[in-house]
Amino acid sequence: MPVSSRRSRARRTRAAAANGNGAGRLRARSRARSKAVPRRVAPASQARAIVAPGSTEMDRSDPQFKAALKFFSAAAKYFQKQDYKKAQELFEKVAVSAARELAERARVHLVLCGQKLGRSGPAPKTVSDYYDLGVAKLNARDLVQAIDFLNKADKADPDREHIQYALAAAHALQGNIEIAFERLKVAIALRSGNRFQARYDDDFQSLASDPRFQRLISPGDGRNS
Repeated sequence: MPVSSRRSRARRTRAAAANGNGAGRLRARSRARSKAVPRRVAPASQARAIVAPGSTEMDRSDPQFKAALKFFSAAAKYFQKQDYKKAQELFEKVAVSAARELAERARVHLVLCGQKLGRSGPAPKTVSDYYDLGVAKLNARDLVQAIDFLNKADKADPDREHIQYALAAAHALQGNIEIAFERLKVAIALRSGNRFQARYDDDFQSLASDPRFQRLISPGDGRNS
């Protein structure tokens, strides 16, 4: 297959993967000193690695990637069936795999499995701790605690675009529309790429019909919303 065709197919795959899976929190953010994590377990039939801008993901044809994806898909099924012990065992296998994006997703869901099984982790101490816990609670749709943890992360380290974006999503899901808009505007001002991420993020469905949201996610706009 010509190189140009492979690149086009890769772009389409990444765009499809971004649709509806909170991709705004899946990109590499070394400058933020915090790992981005996804917000939900995808159905096993849809589980996939999401390639973050600027990152290098293992080739999907690699046998190691295929093995990690198989374990992740099985773990997702057990998680959805609330068999958290079995899900935990399989997520642990993915967490140490070379498929980096899948490994990151697995580590987040290991936190959730531990909580469901009644084993609480160490108390949060850093901005990254509060952010990761906030996103884990967002995954579980425990929005009150998600916002609490994310607010603590924001207070400790203000004006971090990934924290603002997560807060916008949490408030949108909770129905706090005005706060969601304010947080999303800040996230986009701090990083313009969040405009594209929000466009495909299901967590902002409550804002989708609002003209302000359409202005925010339009390229080169959002300044006067």
